[in-house]
Amino acid sequence: MKKKAKKTPTIAILTGGGDVPGLNPCIKTLVYRAHSEGIRVLGIRRGWAGILGYDPKDPQVHFRYVQELTPPEVRTIDRSGGTYLHTSRTNPSAARKKDVPEHLKSKFKGDADVLDLTSLVLKNLERLQIDAIIPIGGDDTLSFADRLHREDFPVIAIPKTMDNDVFGTDYCIGFSTAVTRSVNFIHALRTSTGSHERIAVIELFGRYCGETSLISAYLAGVDRAIISEVPFDPERLAKLIMEDKTANPKNYAMITISEGARMTKGELFQSGDADAYGHKKLGGIGEETGYLLKKLTGEDVLNQSLSYLMRSGSPDSLDLMVAVNYANMAIDLFLKSVFGRLVALSRGIYTDIPLSTVTSGQKRVDVRELYDVEAYRPKVRHVGGKPMFLY
Repeated sequence: MKKKAKKTPTIAILTGGGDVPGLNPCIKTLVYRAHSEGIRVLGIRRGWAGILGYDPKDPQVHFRYVQELTPPEVRTIDRSGGTYLHTSRTNPSAARKKDVPEHLKSKFKGDADVLDLTSLVLKNLERLQIDAIIPIGGDDTLSFADRLHREDFPVIAIPKTMDNDVFGTDYCIGFSTAVTRSVNFIHALRTSTGSHERIAVIELFGRYCGETSLISAYLAGVDRAIISEVPFDPERLAKLIMEDKTANPKNYAMITISEGARMTKGELFQSGDADAYGHKKLGGIGEETGYLLKKLTGEDVLNQSLSYLMRSGSPDSLDLMVAVNYANMAIDLFLKSVFGRLVALSRGIYTDIPLSTVTSGQKRVDVRELYDVEAYRPKVRHVGGKPMFLY
């Protein structure tokens, strides 16, 4: 009797949410390490949208949503930023009719516009004979990963977001490069700000966590930093920044501001429709703050939103190090058949934690320890015993 061939263990990897520097080195390391361990790798293109849109009846599907990844295929991808696999903000547990491929639209009955298609994702993972999935993403992408884990599908997750706000880990791929970019651009903007004796208002990505604004201001020596966690009074800010400007021999001053910041008598600056995870686009608070400062002080204001420049290009050495190490940790967990875990950094030590931790809380700036709420600036006095990125 002929022996049945043993199935090659197969993992799938995907990237979801915003792109950040470090994703491609992470993908490459996953593929190289898996290949060395005899593991087959499938890349799911366009995040959760890829596995949702997979259609076994469509012969072209592998070019659109799924592709096998081998070392030769990914050999050079670590030399550039972004994600080789593309990305999306699709949420299969709340899939919207307008976002799904044509062959899925018939599943929406009557006036239904949103549908939970988790069962279809599980079916497609089974069809592809995937033994475990490794999603690389922020809290939204990983919240659906946790849903799959609760449905008993093997998941090992990797945290990625320049906002550094995934709950349970000190560090997410993309954060260091975002801060490095911000510090460099802030210093570059001193040229025009100082030459024209202006006030510069620099808006930074970060959503509801002010860590990018706080740490960038701290490292770049910015005069004031507005963070998402503390509403601010524009009149008080105007008074403080004019004191800074007057005290500066070059007669200029600088402010960083989180895109998720709001004034004491105002709301978040949001625009557009909510995405599949319920988030509207943030941004505009910097422009409005600059307008008010000009009105209150009579000074010229330079408004600059760094936005996508913070997440563009190749990773710095720290993001490269963490991306590669997180990938190796994920393969280690797969080889030990340990699932439902998030690889993480805790006080400088690589570890892994329950994936459910991601949805159990919110990571925000420790205002009491790190921020002066009266002066609107970082308040970092004693760093002994704190993690590397303070948080």
